[in-house]
Amino acid sequence: MRRLADAARIHAFMDAVGRAAKREIRLYFTGGATAVLSGWRSSTIDVDIVMIPEDDQVFRSLPELKESLELNIELASPADFIPEVPGWQDRSPAIDRKGKVAYYHYDLYSQALAKIEPRLMRHFEEIEPLLYRFPAIDPASFRRAVERVCKAEAPQQTS
Repeated sequence: MRRLADAARIHAFMDAVGRAAKREIRLYFTGGATAVLSGWRSSTIDVDIVMIPEDDQVFRSLPELKESLELNIELASPADFIPEVPGWQDRSPAIDRKGKVAYYHYDLYSQALAKIEPRLMRHFEEIEPLLYRFPAIDPASFRRAVERVCKAEAPQQTS
């Protein structure tokens, strides 16, 4: 079983990938790893990464790193869920450089948009039973508005 990834374990991962890479790459952290490295939370379950350009040597090192560091390493980015936001690389905050690897947080706007898209309705449903405590909000109107946003975000069906 893998352990939670705290900042020290993520930095150990960065050191190890820096040693494994034999050419220049950019590695972007997303999700929980960004939150941990930014100090917003103490740990995360998965370390989600995207590598540009992809590097077979680093890919080959990941299974061993997962075992030795006891980390859940996932290849995931906002672009797996939503279209790439133009200019995302320019807005990606730099973290550090280890060997031939430059580390970044994946564009925070893209991360936020990707989190909103699949979770909006679920989060609304979690708070809906508590809306009675907010008399200025009409629960039915609020639900319709959220449903309109979710429907507008859903992929359009084509024949």
